[in-house]
Amino acid sequence: MAIEQSILAAVSLNNSGKIHLSNTNPQYQDFIVSCSEDITIDKDNPKWFYYFLCGVKGIQEKFGITRLAGMSCVVDGTIPPSSGLSSSSALVCCSGLVTMEANQKSLSKVALAEICAKCERYIGTEGGGMDQSISFLAEKGTAKLIEFQPLRATDVQLPEGAVFVISNCCVEMNKAASSHYNIRVVECRIATKMLARARDLDPSGLSKLAQVQTELKASLEEMLALVQEVLDPEPYSREEVCKVLCVTPEQFSTELLSANTQHLTHFKLHQRAKHVYGEAARVMKFKSICDSGSAESIKLLGALMNQSHASCKDLYECSCPELDQLVDICLKSGAVGSRLTGAGWGGCAVSMVPSEKVESFLQAVRNAYYIPDPRRAAMEKQSLFVSKPGGGAAVFMEE
Repeated sequence: MAIEQSILAAVSLNNSGKIHLSNTNPQYQDFIVSCSEDITIDKDNPKWFYYFLCGVKGIQEKFGITRLAGMSCVVDGTIPPSSGLSSSSALVCCSGLVTMEANQKSLSKVALAEICAKCERYIGTEGGGMDQSISFLAEKGTAKLIEFQPLRATDVQLPEGAVFVISNCCVEMNKAASSHYNIRVVECRIATKMLARARDLDPSGLSKLAQVQTELKASLEEMLALVQEVLDPEPYSREEVCKVLCVTPEQFSTELLSANTQHLTHFKLHQRAKHVYGEAARVMKFKSICDSGSAESIKLLGALMNQSHASCKDLYECSCPELDQLVDICLKSGAVGSRLTGAGWGGCAVSMVPSEKVESFLQAVRNAYYIPDPRRAAMEKQSLFVSKPGGGAAVFMEE
């Protein structure tokens, strides 16, 4: 679901032949780029304006625009940065939308989501498309089940009597500035090819674990059994992977690794694949519980969220001590379920809390996690909040 916080851009067209970018937050510097030059994005230096330029470049390439419309843009927002709440994806989506409007082009929300998911990779993050999809396809008051190939979103009615509370552990994690995120993508890519090879599929065209499942026409339970059968829980070395996949060390580096993962020597394939298929199974179970309208649904959904966090922590290893501590505090403070949200390694937890316990929950989390630490206490107002499912991206035109 989209949270109610957002990234906003005020945009006016200009005839200067330039795109002027400013931010209401003085810690983010201004930037100017010519409409006629090639837009270059520095992956090694992921400044805020490069995320904006990802969206500009994505629309430019989609429509083959040689000279973009001049724009003056001022960006503001209420999403805490580097907190796992997709502030970077929201900025890319915002930029793609305003660039499309400024250049008098038109795309469906689904097409825009797909372009913004692809163009965020210019900054070096090999992300999926979940954040961009919900940014465009969200509807107020409902969660969405998002599925890919083709991209589609189905309404999921959350049970009455529970709300979601977001709490930031105050450890910042910039996905593009570290290799943590891309390491997991690489490990899943290698696991995909190893599973394909084990079932005599051609691994060359397969890069995602979901594709192996589709090719085998298997259930998620069958894929989990296959992981158990084929992949060793011990980490694989480069040499072992090369031997199984019949690739040279050079092919391994160029075809399987990304620019910021060339240093890797060992890969936890069993754990990553088990997490991905297990998490997908929990998503489907979550939807079926919501659809059932069971009196027990809040308790059952909370249990799934707790299983999810345990899997993120132990199998995918994308949590951090502060997040684990915060999730633990949330559960002790009255949440029925709590898990990290976003990429991990910092950022936020999302907790499902019975409506009648929200005020006591907020106070207990404040007292246990924020107030004892002066830095966290200073950040608390924007770090702990309740959110209902919010709406997706929109354009407000001045008459």
